[in-house]
Amino acid sequence: MVTRTACQLLQRRFATAAAAAAGSARAPAPGGRSQRSAVFSREQARQRALYPRIEKIEVSMQGPGLDGTLLVMNKGMSTPLSCARHLTEHHVSSSALALVDGEPWSLHQPLTQSCSLTLLTFKDRDPTLVNQAYWRSCAALLGQVLETAFKDDFAVELLGTPEVPVTSGAFCCDVVLDPQLDSWTPSEESLRSLTRGAQQLIHTDLAWEPLEVAPSVALEVFAHSRYKQEEVEQKAAQSPKGTVMLHRCGDHVLLSVGPLVARTGLCSQYEVTALHSLEPGPRGLRRRAQGLSLPLQLQAHHTVWRKLRQRAEKLVEVPTLEEVAPPSAPDSSPPASGQPVTTSV
Repeated sequence: MVTRTACQLLQRRFATAAAAAAGSARAPAPGGRSQRSAVFSREQARQRALYPRIEKIEVSMQGPGLDGTLLVMNKGMSTPLSCARHLTEHHVSSSALALVDGEPWSLHQPLTQSCSLTLLTFKDRDPTLVNQAYWRSCAALLGQVLETAFKDDFAVELLGTPEVPVTSGAFCCDVVLDPQLDSWTPSEESLRSLTRGAQQLIHTDLAWEPLEVAPSVALEVFAHSRYKQEEVEQKAAQSPKGTVMLHRCGDHVLLSVGPLVARTGLCSQYEVTALHSLEPGPRGLRRRAQGLSLPLQLQAHHTVWRKLRQRAEKLVEVPTLEEVAPPSAPDSSPPASGQPVTTSV
């Protein structure tokens, strides 16, 4: 059992979780997080140095009111967000994800060749890809809060963010806590403290920076966790290019199964709803943290939100790979000739 002193300590830690989670984007972090972020920065700088000279690429914009627009951008430097900045403030603020030659693409991921580009929003006719990225991003945010909530008093190992459909009612993150906490059940106040930690990160409006890396780099990033190293090896084996995708938010680096939305500020209503105990594993008692969120552009009345929250409290059963159908990307045929040209600065 967790002692009374330990319980009191937990409450104090949760009470300061928001401040811990919302530290500046490059503030000093406890050993593991600072080391992971340093490796990420080093590899990011190395990749940027691969483009010592500015080369131009042509980006054909797709979408309502944009067909026929051609942007001339910088290879290896310009991102879909850079392209959005050449359009309107609306495109900058409302875009959450991009399609590059039909492939889902982070707004912060550099473009490496001439391509067609579609900016995706939550209000598109078919928001499937954006919704999937948003759910994935909310789960990543939950993992980041869990990692910082206990500070250095109790060990926390993030096992991953199961890829669940939005229709499941909640996003989730699997975690193993310190064995001292095996009998601990979080109170409503503990869940509210985790929610405040997430809301602080949302308010800070941090970018989710993507970085595609070789397995050797990812293994160094996650040198602290044998579980994560095994996950890196598995994902690299499944990747056609033999690479893995990392994302960084502040000083938190995670291994992602797909692209995330551009920034934490795109989240609006966000609540941590449950922390379920699952079954003991080789690393300890596995728990599933769950939450509910809606993006900035979509709001729910408090009565609707209450019903959604009740559903999000129930344990999410993670489907097998065979039960999850891959999303189909919208058609992105090239624009007609004779486009107007906008040149990058």
